[in-house]
Amino acid sequence: MSVSSSRKRSGTRGYAHLIELEAPVARVWRALTDPALMRIWYGGDAEIDARKGGLYRLGRAGFGGREAHIDIFDVNRRLRLIYMNGPNFPPSDSAIVDDFLLDMRAGESLTSLRLLGSGFPDAEAWNQSYARIRVAWERFLARIKVTLENPPQPKKAEPAAPPVDPPLRGLDY
Repeated sequence: MSVSSSRKRSGTRGYAHLIELEAPVARVWRALTDPALMRIWYGGDAEIDARKGGLYRLGRAGFGGREAHIDIFDVNRRLRLIYMNGPNFPPSDSAIVDDFLLDMRAGESLTSLRLLGSGFPDAEAWNQSYARIRVAWERFLARIKVTLENPPQPKKAEPAAPPVDPPLRGLDY
């Protein structure tokens, strides 16, 4: 008897990431909602209208960026994004969601940041996009951790080199 190895998929899938940061919860929140800080960990364009119902965009509009509607904006606690289905992704009727949950640990010096992604269609057409986004968030969260725990230090001004005397004709031996 032969068994077919193909199966029809249905439903959705998601991901869960957790990082512990040695940074106050307010600083972690800022990293998620301040475009200047977002550009550091994302490494590209970032735009946010930081409020419930606002816009959250990573990347340039129309050039592979992801654009979301801010569904929940609970300062220092929760940020839930509902993504618009863009031209860079296969068609879907599913709402794709990223839900960031922040918790203070050990006083105010340690913050847990959880990211729960959901709504990715469990379909062959979505395999590559799902894997790319899941891995990208894993890397972005690691970059947030490095950025907040080891912030870039301003470069120290190098001491000016002493002026070099020009050679004197007849004495340059």
